[in-house]
Amino acid sequence: NGTEAKPHSRPYMVSLQMGGRHMCGGFLVSDQFVMTAAHCYMNRPRFTAVLGAHDVSNSAEGSVSMEVVAYYPHQQFNLRNLDYDIMLLKVNVTPSASISWITLPQRDEDIPANTVCSVAGWGGTAAFHPPTNRLMETKITIIDRHSCGQYWRLTTRMVCAHYPGGSCQGDSGGPLVCNNVAAGIVSFGERRCDSTLRPNVYARISGFLPWISYIITRAN
Repeated sequence: NGTEAKPHSRPYMVSLQMGGRHMCGGFLVSDQFVMTAAHCYMNRPRFTAVLGAHDVSNSAEGSVSMEVVAYYPHQQFNLRNLDYDIMLLKVNVTPSASISWITLPQRDEDIPANTVCSVAGWGGTAAFHPPTNRLMETKITIIDRHSCGQYWRLTTRMVCAHYPGGSCQGDSGGPLVCNNVAAGIVSFGERRCDSTLRPNVYARISGFLPWISYIITRAN
């Protein structure tokens, strides 16, 4: 239930690629770091970060490709339940009109239920569809932890959101944006992503602020 984003309206979006193929989403949080999901690093890939893209198949649009300098998956990432599903990637970015970063939360707090947020990415537009070339976006509504807990086993580092829109395969690592702030990271959901049975689950960024600060300070 997504629509094509206005080109370069989300200058923080990053396509993480291998061999020219989009694998995961990510987003710039500073001139040196991309944030994404730790589960994107399961097979220890060597990503190329593509910044400033709208149509990832169009190399003439002025996007910038760069190798990732260093990988910082959360050391407590749990593949079994996808807890601590956050990773920072070190890059060296020159900001431009089509490349800039998004604000992170200022303090550890939950996002109120019924907040309307958005999610964007180059993932499939329906279950088992290939990734899309053009950046897509959709609105999505936060649901309370108790309601979501009826469908998934949650931790306090997770937040849930439900249709009308949602994320799909290939959107992992992209941002859940609420009030122009990156509030979550696409983590997991129904394997049939166009099913409306269960909500999508995102890593709750505000729960990781000390870790984020530690990694950024250590890496500089």
